Amino acid sequence: MSCSRDPRPLDDRLRVAIEKRLRQYDVKGASAAVILPDSSVHCIAVGFSHDSVAVTPDMLFAIGSITKNMVASLVFQLAEEGALSLDDSLHRWIPDYAHIDRNITIRQLLAHTSGIFMFWENQKLWDDLIQYRDKVFTPEEVLTYLKEPHFAPGKGFRYSNTNYLLLAMIVTRATHSTLSAELRSRFWAPLGLNNTYLSMEEQTPDRLAHVWGDNFEKDGSNRDLTYLPRASHESITYGSSGVFTTPEDLARWCRALFTGKVLSKSSMDQMLDFKRGGYGLGAHLIKKRMTGGKKAYGHGGGNIGTSSYMVYLPDDDVSIAVSINYFHGKCPDRILEDIIDIVTDHLQHRRKQTVYAAASTPPWRRARPALRAGDK
Repeated sequence: MSCSRDPRPLDDRLRVAIEKRLRQYDVKGASAAVILPDSSVHCIAVGFSHDSVAVTPDMLFAIGSITKNMVASLVFQLAEEGALSLDDSLHRWIPDYAHIDRNITIRQLLAHTSGIFMFWENQKLWDDLIQYRDKVFTPEEVLTYLKEPHFAPGKGFRYSNTNYLLLAMIVTRATHSTLSAELRSRFWAPLGLNNTYLSMEEQTPDRLAHVWGDNFEKDGSNRDLTYLPRASHESITYGSSGVFTTPEDLARWCRALFTGKVLSKSSMDQMLDFKRGGYGLGAHLIKKRMTGGKKAYGHGGGNIGTSSYMVYLPDDDVSIAVSINYFHGKCPDRILEDIIDIVTDHLQHRRKQTVYAAASTPPWRRARPALRAGDK
């Protein structure tokens, strides 16, 4: 539905649209940030965190698989520095593990074309995760849950968190550091992303938006899961889904990355090569049915009680981030669709006003070039 000619201010329109979707899908709260071409930031927080406590823009959300985009960017930067090559095989970086072909390359991990089994698909892992909620699983322990690969390296596409677990392991070996230290020193600190954390390696503030769900019990409950034991889950997600941040920080990261402030043009061209079912090397091509036909890319993600999007519209130079405090498929999709519709309409209207104002200005009031020495 078009939002054209709606006279309300942008923030009001965004708020009303998000409130409508929260009611439609019975979700408690959401937080979103939009950065426009003039670098102005619009932060909208709607609904409740818990009890009568409203969601606020400074609350942190787990962004799930959007973490993959940050890890991929780190791998690209290390490749630019010569610390590794995207065409390195696993022979160079990790020892032998059952069900992992060490001829797989880093590029295939980034693109989800390795064929490696997705550890979440092993029910034994879920059983252990629930039984031992306080246990911190090492990456090596997680890899013991792998089964036979889905296909030979490079012979298909299948999204797998295992790929990014392995990439995180490679990063630590290539840098002799921790994943969080590298993300912070290379990206978060230089870009001023002061509300972004890797949960298993850093202490997150108490400003978490409370999250809701059934805690994998499948009993139909919708409980506050925020402070229930979750060490097992957080340690398993690690390099594939472990980052907590605010929508504003996430939108700033999105803008910096996709406007060339983080990686070289060559790296970005490879990241945004969407030949593999809409997935590049750490980024999604967003479906046009969600963008009103506009080109958009970024990443989506979910974690315990959260769902998030990070999206950049290159033709409009707009960055968008949105998180809700419930693991839900349709609600964040619809919110993102609404935000894109409203923001692009807002920009179109602004451009029309600018053209009209220019056309309405008498010639003698239009700016003229300054006189130079010798001009008359």
